[in-house]
Amino acid sequence: MTTTSKIEWTERTWNPTVGCSKMSPGCKHCYAEGMALRLQAMKTSGYENGFKLTVLPKRLEDPLKRRSHTTYFVNSMSDLFHEEVPTDYIEQVFDVIARANQHTFQILTKRADRMSAFFMGKKVPPNAWLGVSVEDRQYGVPRIDALRKVNAAIRFLSVEPLLENVGTLNLDCIHWVIVGGESGPKARPMKEEWVDSIRAQCEAAQVAFFFKQWGGWGADGIKRAKRYNGRKLNGQTWDQMPVAARSAW
Repeated sequence: MTTTSKIEWTERTWNPTVGCSKMSPGCKHCYAEGMALRLQAMKTSGYENGFKLTVLPKRLEDPLKRRSHTTYFVNSMSDLFHEEVPTDYIEQVFDVIARANQHTFQILTKRADRMSAFFMGKKVPPNAWLGVSVEDRQYGVPRIDALRKVNAAIRFLSVEPLLENVGTLNLDCIHWVIVGGESGPKARPMKEEWVDSIRAQCEAAQVAFFFKQWGGWGADGIKRAKRYNGRKLNGQTWDQMPVAARSAW
């Protein structure tokens, strides 16, 4: 099963696994956890175990059924490189990605070391974009070095939720950076100067920059009762895409 996505930087989602477990501060208010529990209460197929890691092999070949090009965010409700996902199952996922070469697949993980180890001696399908979450300096920034070891056509950073000033980033061999604030009633604030520092670094390194959202707080530092969907930074919208991928969008 694949579904249309409301995520600004993709088109559809494909979840051959669902569920996850927390491993760093960015996981504290995980949107997927709350959604999975709601889907479990609604008795939605695939969520019988709530947010417990579950592999769903019946969904593996869903992208092969769609002929026209689309961009899939893989495992929006999970982490493909979670320690409980068998290695041979990850291999099956990437076999489908390679066979469904009419599509683009975006894979995002917080388990950057496992991703790097998985691809040692393996080729990454050219239609697979690989990314890591970078929410802070202690946990997020070190993932960038692990990502750099993987020879993917597109390497990207999801700096969301941005929880602090992440300082100077090494953007060598990084093609795309997405930045966003945290949503939800317990959202932690994101400061404009943190975002603008990353944007300026992307500009200097000629890396595509995508500003996704302010989240629960605005640029003015005021917390909203509901999600604040403002997407402008310095008065403009930033929707840059990786140069090598623009023709596919």
